[in-house]
Amino acid sequence: MNPTSLRQRLAEPRPVTAPGIYDALTATLAAAAGFEALYVSGAAIAYTRLGRPDIGLVSMTEVAETVALIRDRVDLPLVVDADNGHGNALNVQRTVRVYERAGANALQIEDQTLPKRCGHLQGKSLISAAEMAGKIRAAVDARASEETLVIARTDAIATDGLQAAIDRAALYAEAGADVLFVEAPRDRAQMAAIVQALGTARPLMANMVEGGDTPISTAEELGQAGFRLVIFPGGIVRALARAAGDYYRSLAEHGSNKPFADRMHDFGGLNAVIGTPEMLALGRRYEEPSA
Repeated sequence: MNPTSLRQRLAEPRPVTAPGIYDALTATLAAAAGFEALYVSGAAIAYTRLGRPDIGLVSMTEVAETVALIRDRVDLPLVVDADNGHGNALNVQRTVRVYERAGANALQIEDQTLPKRCGHLQGKSLISAAEMAGKIRAAVDARASEETLVIARTDAIATDGLQAAIDRAALYAEAGADVLFVEAPRDRAQMAAIVQALGTARPLMANMVEGGDTPISTAEELGQAGFRLVIFPGGIVRALARAAGDYYRSLAEHGSNKPFADRMHDFGGLNAVIGTPEMLALGRRYEEPSA
């Protein structure tokens, strides 16, 4: 899918599944698996780049640098976690401009205070609905292209209940949000209520976090329920952390990678994944004299 067609694609009944990525390698692997779009997860960047939890420690410039490196490697649409815009409405506008230039096709902005927390951690607090609506208007005004989507996320279920979250999301739609994201519904009844109340207003986004507050469903199930964008943001880090722990323990125990060899690429295998032969061939092409 061309990066500029994400808006059009979300109008279709079949949901877009966007796996979480955090660097150019995971983006390359996800693209090779056949996904239509990718989700640049702020939590995954915090986990991998800082070795810290998702509690607002990652800066706007660190995410922008990550997005630029990913965009240099893949051409799929990138949905980028912009936290709470890293400040007030003016900060939001700078975030939109910087992320859009870096290669973002959609920015997800949430209504938490600073510092924010992962949507499935407890103890969150929110700014007022009116302030968040202003931030959404600011984001819409700042984007260079109408093809850059603004995703409005509310975490109000955790603080004020389902109806307050629905009311906030409706206000954010009025402010110009292109996609609505009511974070962390507690059960399928709440998910159904979100779709019933908001599904005709804007495309809806669902977040699948293993061990989080929301029941895990397949992308197909969520599409049938009425969601149009489904993200699996931190799953890749949970998978890699498990695999990496097993690898390091094996190496420490055996003093060799031989016992782990069937669970890892060898040198040639990894080079094939990252396109080393193709790049070397391209380099040789530029070494030849031009005709």
